[in-house]
Amino acid sequence: MTVGDLGLSEAPPAVGPRDTPEAVLRARIDGQLREMLDHEAGTRSGADPEDLHQMRVAVRRLRSVLKLLGPAGDDVRAELKWLAAALGEVRDHDVLIGHLRSTVASFDAADQPAAARLIRIFVAERAKAKRRLNRVLGSARYTALLRSTARLVLTELHLVQGNGSRPQPLDVGAVIRKPYRKLTKAVAALPTDPPDDELHELRIYGKRLRYAAETAKQAARKKQMAQVKPLIKATKRLQDVLGDHQDAVVAATRMRDLLDTADEPAVAFIAGRIAERELGRRASAREVWPSALSNVHAAVAKLCG
Repeated sequence: MTVGDLGLSEAPPAVGPRDTPEAVLRARIDGQLREMLDHEAGTRSGADPEDLHQMRVAVRRLRSVLKLLGPAGDDVRAELKWLAAALGEVRDHDVLIGHLRSTVASFDAADQPAAARLIRIFVAERAKAKRRLNRVLGSARYTALLRSTARLVLTELHLVQGNGSRPQPLDVGAVIRKPYRKLTKAVAALPTDPPDDELHELRIYGKRLRYAAETAKQAARKKQMAQVKPLIKATKRLQDVLGDHQDAVVAATRMRDLLDTADEPAVAFIAGRIAERELGRRASAREVWPSALSNVHAAVAKLCG
């Protein structure tokens, strides 16, 4: 399906700091829908895993911006969550397989045959997930999702402020504050040695703040632009560090599971070696994430005063 099939113009709309929140949000939705469509064919073919990754990122950004619409975006957000789950299943396998290949590349030549057999287990799992994803992308439900998203671009949005008045140009600080408050609240609730799943949840809050900053950037004035960019950079760094942590946790868990089911000692041996390395990577990420978070705090302080 093309942008023309959805009734969108060939060129994406341009917005700036003088535009209304409606115009900014519609442009953001339009841009991310185009990103989805640009990477859909590559996602279907699987020729380059980066296409699937970028399509998934576009879906996440769409879900983030639709939160700013309130109830008007809820139905589409729910359908995007369904799509994100199908994309995420394959993407998680891509990340795991890519990392496993990188890790075992440094193993001795004698261990390579068993390492290859271990990786083939996850390649087979990915193939099943990819077939499920292609069924999703070929479904009427997916087509309906695209059309519903396009309607949010084509239909006049009617946002109102709390006092019922029409809003002024987008308040960059206001866009940032809500996801930032949720991030700081999640941080405050963490124990001294946070469980893995709570650090993963923290990454999600950081990612939402990053996407909010990207939306705000479209409406930022020149001075604000210089302050929004460091926030995007800082949130990306936090996301990367906590992403490394989560990837290590997942990989170590998968290796432990494999140890319980592997019927070949050589493969179990490789799984044990990988699990040990992943636990080391997890520990490294735990050491540096607080400093990455400090940079986020500093960037928000400069932006929001």
